[in-house]
Amino acid sequence: METHLDEKTRALPAAVSIEGILRSCVHCGFCLATCPTYQILGDERDSPRGRIYLIKALMEGKAEGKETRLHLDRCLTCRSCETTCPSGVEYAHLLEEGRQWVEKTVPRPLGQRVVRTLLKTVLPQPVLFQTLLNMGRMVRPLLPERWRSAIPHRQEAGWIPSVRHARRMVFLAGCVQPALTPATQSAAQRLLDRLGISGVVAPSAGCCGALAHHLGDEEKALQAMRRNIDAWWPFVEQGAEAIISTASGCGVEVREYGHALRHDPAYRERARRVTELAQDISEVLIREIGVTLDEQRLTLKSLGIDSDQSKGRVAFHAPCSLQHGLRLRGGVEQLLRAAGAELTAVEDGHLCCGSAGTYSMLQPELSEQLKINKLAALKAGKPEVILSANIGCQMHLAKDESIPVRHWVEWLDDLIPRRERRA
Repeated sequence: METHLDEKTRALPAAVSIEGILRSCVHCGFCLATCPTYQILGDERDSPRGRIYLIKALMEGKAEGKETRLHLDRCLTCRSCETTCPSGVEYAHLLEEGRQWVEKTVPRPLGQRVVRTLLKTVLPQPVLFQTLLNMGRMVRPLLPERWRSAIPHRQEAGWIPSVRHARRMVFLAGCVQPALTPATQSAAQRLLDRLGISGVVAPSAGCCGALAHHLGDEEKALQAMRRNIDAWWPFVEQGAEAIISTASGCGVEVREYGHALRHDPAYRERARRVTELAQDISEVLIREIGVTLDEQRLTLKSLGIDSDQSKGRVAFHAPCSLQHGLRLRGGVEQLLRAAGAELTAVEDGHLCCGSAGTYSMLQPELSEQLKINKLAALKAGKPEVILSANIGCQMHLAKDESIPVRHWVEWLDDLIPRRERRA
């Protein structure tokens, strides 16, 4: 794609990257077939190719930012287009630059500014979020049904193993998951403990930065990244083997630390190292158990799970962040089958469920339609439980849903006989 960036764009630190991404697009249109918003709206400006054209015009000084912002806001950042693209266009990086540009140059209406400020203030602060959640639970019986369903019941974390092994890995606790589903991380810690690995949490670490990043607030996102790097670095220096996320959305963001801080001389080397250490919990379990995806027969005996006994019908929702962001496909499903699950077929499994971080709150109509479509596909095989790998998807799909929606790590941990969990 021929480009003629204007002077303002050429002055940006990312100017070379922007130009390279724009020029790599060959207009093939393969991305249209896998874009959730294009499938619903049928407007090319709400497709990756269309948004690339809009960002190009913006960076060349030929577009009005208000219209561009509308179509960039509608993007889920699901990155399905990147999986499909034969030219390897780094669409997500270009989208970030476009969003940051319009946030700085096109003032939003007051109502939008208030909502987005509240989201950036409340969600990334675990203590504040937990306090507000507790207050919501107290008044839950008094609320209308549609609000009650948005407030999940309290969940107990359960037993957390002590730090007793020489091998250590650091967990990214995140911001909302500890309050909403604390059992997810404790289950992951118990699984690692049975494999001879202690999972530790850096107390001063917090939100991964994804929320601010998706809202176009680059500086707030970079502040979160620097804080986490500072919190994790002592553990890295002490030999921590990995930085683990049980939320695939957060995992994608941590993998981007090296890219996001590449222009920061004080942090770029440490950010690069953090990116190298970042792993999804599924990667760790597959490697440590010794599961390879081409094996005909798998066993989870090292976890104390009897793989020969059927564990029922299970539908797995692979989050976009897992399959398109982290490019991890088939691993979780292989673990579930090895545990004895009968996995049901899920049509259009590559499409987004509509959660996408704060998307469900900022674009409720599109988000709801995508959720309806996803649940129809997940429930078609009549599963007993729906499993996912990301807290946002899990909460989004569980709202108003009668079939249990859980994190696959919790489900796997529940299969270990209680008498063996503290062995």
